[in-house]
Amino acid sequence: MENIIFDRIRSDIQANDVVLYMKGTAVFPQCGFSAAVTQILTQLGVTFKDVNVLEDSAIRQGVKDFASWPTIPQLYVKGEFLGGCDIVREMYASGELQQILRDKQIAFNEEAAA
Repeated sequence: MENIIFDRIRSDIQANDVVLYMKGTAVFPQCGFSAAVTQILTQLGVTFKDVNVLEDSAIRQGVKDFASWPTIPQLYVKGEFLGGCDIVREMYASGELQQILRDKQIAFNEEAAA
């Protein structure tokens, strides 16, 4: 089962520049942590694929195993796992997230990043 789930995760992160595994959807987050990361990405104008882990318990556990990271949400940019809510907030506040987006050539609103 793990290989099937890992293949789905690999497929998602290879097919999309930015993927957020979250509780709920970008339109309707189901936890505060997922809402916070969604808000950061939305504020920056980043286009991203949201994957609702509440719809599939295998994916919910699979992303934790795949990244060796115990919590949701989980943010991937160009296939690279960046972290969860606290790390993404810190990266955003320091400008590191914006620099990663630039380095990986992900379009975002530079004016919103200031």
